[in-house]
Amino acid sequence: MNHDHGSHETPLGFWGSRYAVGLIVIGAVAGYFLLTEHRAHFFGALPFLLLLACPLMHVFMHHGHGGHRHGDNGSQAGPDKPDQPKQGESS
Repeated sequence: MNHDHGSHETPLGFWGSRYAVGLIVIGAVAGYFLLTEHRAHFFGALPFLLLLACPLMHVFMHHGHGGHRHGDNGSQAGPDKPDQPKQGESS
């Protein structure tokens, strides 16, 4: 019998274990009961959550004020900058 003890499988970590599956199931059940029992509170706060999403998307998707000009020296024309006329051309 050849038992190769040199190769060990790497463990899957927490999210691959049965404890993670149990945590996800318990979280889903808790979320279901919170939503069904507190539906009026959830739908009452929904317009405010949508309004809160606007500045959060602005900060995280556009990285604040400054847009897409990360270290741009003005050599490329972007969507908010018109094309510069080349030297010798008139506009």
